Amino acid sequence: MKANEKASDKKGRVANAPGGTEPKRGKGSAGQGADLDESACAEAAADSEATPETDDAAVAAAAAEEPQEDGDARYMRLAADFQNFKKRTEKEKSDIYAYANSKFATDLLEVIDNFERAIAQDAGQGADNKFIEGMAMIKDQLVNALERNDVEEIPALGEDFDPNVHNAVQMMESKDYESGKVTDVVQKGYKMKDKVLRPATVVVAK
Repeated sequence: MKANEKASDKKGRVANAPGGTEPKRGKGSAGQGADLDESACAEAAADSEATPETDDAAVAAAAAEEPQEDGDARYMRLAADFQNFKKRTEKEKSDIYAYANSKFATDLLEVIDNFERAIAQDAGQGADNKFIEGMAMIKDQLVNALERNDVEEIPALGEDFDPNVHNAVQMMESKDYESGKVTDVVQKGYKMKDKVLRPATVVVAK
C-alpha cells in the first residue's frame, strides 16, 4: 500500500516537473513554425528574382506586336524629311538676302518724307524755283535708288481700301469717290517686294 502511494507520488512529481512531457511538445511546435517561415521567405525571394525576367518578356512581346518599318520605307521617309529641311533652309537664306536692306530702306523713307514736305512748303511760300528744283532732284535720286533695290510706293489714292497695305485714320463723306475708296493720302506707304515696309496712312470714303 505504501509502495503504491510512493510510486503514484513520484509520477505526479515527474508530470509537474519543468522538464516534463508538456514542455517538450511546445518546443516541437516552435520548430515547425520556423520551418514554415523559412519556406515563405524562399518563395518570396524566388518571386522577386523572377519579376525582371517577366518584365523583359512583356516588353519583348509588346515590341513584337508593333508594326515594323522596313528599310525602304524608312529610307524614303528620311529622304523626304531631308528635302523639306533643305527647302526650308534655302527659303530662309533667300529671305535674308532679299530683305537684308529693308531696315536701311525704311530709315531712308523718313528722309524722302522731309524732302517732300520742304518742297511743298517752299513752293507755297513762293521760294526760288531753282532751289525747289534742286531739292526735287535730290528727292528723286533717293527714290530711284530705292526702286533699284526693289522698294516701291504702295498705290493708295483712288484704290480700294486694303487693310494689309493701308492704315485708315479717318472716314469721310466724298462726292468724288465711292464708299470704301481711298480719298486722301496722309503719308505714303512703301514695300520691298512682298514685304510692307510702311503702310500708307489714308482717309477712306464712307
